[in-house]
Amino acid sequence: MRAIDTNVLVRLVTRDDARQIAAAEAFVQHGAWVSHLALAEATWVLDSVYQLEASAVATAVEMLLNHRDLALEEPAVVYSAVQLFRRRPSLGFSDCLMLELARKVGHLPLGTFDRALSAVPGAERL
Repeated sequence: MRAIDTNVLVRLVTRDDARQIAAAEAFVQHGAWVSHLALAEATWVLDSVYQLEASAVATAVEMLLNHRDLALEEPAVVYSAVQLFRRRPSLGFSDCLMLELARKVGHLPLGTFDRALSAVPGAERL
């Protein structure tokens, strides 16, 4: 299966460049894999560059999870991360994903200096 990078994900979500959208859709139409890193970067771009609200970023991740042509890395972990992000949007999606990945592999607590993240079960403030 092919893989796609952050820019392709952003085009699929934002739909802001007709030529790039067509190329992205053509590339993924036979299936494409999305790594955690590409997904985390895409959520950062949606937040920082496109200034989407946290709820819109969460909706974008859910759309990618349900996309007929995309296979997200460890979709159950991504689903858990987006649910946590919806409950605590101030954390940022990347922190939610990091915590849920640590939880999945049994490497808790997740040590952090982040006060908000440390308030979530499974994280510990250092």
